[in-house]
Amino acid sequence: MEPGSVENLSIVYQSRDFLVVNKHWDLRIDCKTWRETLTLQKQLRHHFPELADPDTCYGFRFCHQLDFSTSGALCVALNKAAAGSAYRCFKERRVTKAYLALVRGHIQESQLTVSYAIGRNSTEGRTHTMCIEGTQGCENPKPSLTELLVLEHGLYDGNPVSKVLLKPLTGRTHQLRVHCSALGHPIVGDLTYGQATGQEDQPFRMMLHAFYLRIPTLAECVEACTPDPFLSTLDACWCPHTLVQPLDQLLQALRAAPDPGPMDGDPGSCSPPVPLPGPGQGPPETEAQRTSCLQWLLEWTLEPDN
Repeated sequence: MEPGSVENLSIVYQSRDFLVVNKHWDLRIDCKTWRETLTLQKQLRHHFPELADPDTCYGFRFCHQLDFSTSGALCVALNKAAAGSAYRCFKERRVTKAYLALVRGHIQESQLTVSYAIGRNSTEGRTHTMCIEGTQGCENPKPSLTELLVLEHGLYDGNPVSKVLLKPLTGRTHQLRVHCSALGHPIVGDLTYGQATGQEDQPFRMMLHAFYLRIPTLAECVEACTPDPFLSTLDACWCPHTLVQPLDQLLQALRAAPDPGPMDGDPGSCSPPVPLPGPGQGPPETEAQRTSCLQWLLEWTLEPDN
């Protein structure tokens, strides 16, 4: 696969108010350190210098996060009003996101709902990681929901692997990686939450990709789908042999599904946008929480890479 460079920025959606980029794997959103390193912000400044906003910390308003190792759809608001409208969609959990992943082992069920609560790991040496409720060192676990649909079974470098579609219904840090690992099917190439097989070379990337994104703002519906990177024509190590569910049908269902209705309450609570088992609505949002969330959106800083 072609490594990231300042020139190869891929745009999958563009309007007056928003950009959606297909972020490269192993790419930071930005970095405050002095060293010269490739970042998405530098790619954006290279291609769209006229869109940079000096009123923001990084020159661009990133509407949400993707881990350093994760590729795919990432939305950028091009002005303060657009950033505010996207913020409201995320706060009210009206955004639809779907990811593709290769995970270890052959998952026998065609569809699962994963509901492990996730908290921060306080164990020495693991303080930048997350863990599920009930494990040693798990602090302040919060309800978390992920839908998992199996697409294909196959082999990656000779080891059994499943290709899956993941739909997070909450937005916890590292949620998809933690949930897959908790199921006993960690994401291929995830060095933080994966389980080493001792039988293969390390994959060239973590196999997690933000495939589909829809943000239904009042002014426009931002909708973008990125190319599937997990094809045998792109990676000879991936050899699918059994089709479980076709991706194109699931994509049609994602596009046809109604947007979740607005759901008020604490942005950190778990109020699923579809009828799934889980806890109810949290307490009303405080002014301090609202201010904190808006500041996070307008001047977002990346957590340390794990």
